[in-house]
Amino acid sequence: MTKEQTSLDNPRILVTNDDGIHAPGLSVLTRIARSLSDDVWVVAPETEQSATSHSLTLRRPLRTRKHDPKRFSVDGTPTDCVLVAFREILAKQPPDLVLSGINHGANLGEDVTYSGTVAAAMEAAILGLRAIAFSQVRQESGKISWGTAEHFGPDIVRRAMALDWPDDLLLNVNFPAASLDAVTGTRVCRQGRRDAGTTITKGADPSGRPYLWIGNFLSDASSEPGTDLAAVLDNAIAITPLHLDLTHKDSLPKLEELFR
Repeated sequence: MTKEQTSLDNPRILVTNDDGIHAPGLSVLTRIARSLSDDVWVVAPETEQSATSHSLTLRRPLRTRKHDPKRFSVDGTPTDCVLVAFREILAKQPPDLVLSGINHGANLGEDVTYSGTVAAAMEAAILGLRAIAFSQVRQESGKISWGTAEHFGPDIVRRAMALDWPDDLLLNVNFPAASLDAVTGTRVCRQGRRDAGTTITKGADPSGRPYLWIGNFLSDASSEPGTDLAAVLDNAIAITPLHLDLTHKDSLPKLEELFR
């Protein structure tokens, strides 16, 4: 099934993220949303929830905090935020579109399985909503420049809304670490995979005690053409359609034969 086309004539937009209610990327995405609609709501985590993936808070109650009439925080995960917004805060009139991000750093390749940014969009898709996750690749220095995302973001949303949107679809958008004039275009591409995956950095604290720190990503230079990783390495905006069905369909016939 596909969703009915949603007009960008003042849609109700929900903005969320995984970096927290005070994150600069959330402010950028809120401005993008407000350039498209007057009916923009923000429901985001109280604190940073990076790499929480598609987790729900089940063992304690959640609390919400109202910052402004249309701006709330939730002391839970990005998935919690979308669910609370849909079931409680916006229950009388659900959003037409959910925008998640803009994440401080890329969500490329296998990142999507860890990402709270992508998970928020995934939860929206489960609830039958159109959803787009946005991430900004860091510069080599670790700094973030938001100008490219803010410039190209509104047009990406407008174009995406013209899609015959399947029920389980979400879009994953990554902006390259490039200035406006250095962006080479927009590429629709498949999810890639890093050469080395996620690595671990070893170190020692000030007392000399050893520690391990997850999250050091090695070079993606040999990424396959046509992937999200290759696109951003070429200073292009990567748009990857993701869906909720994780079934490896090519394996079904062989498994059926093995388990007769």
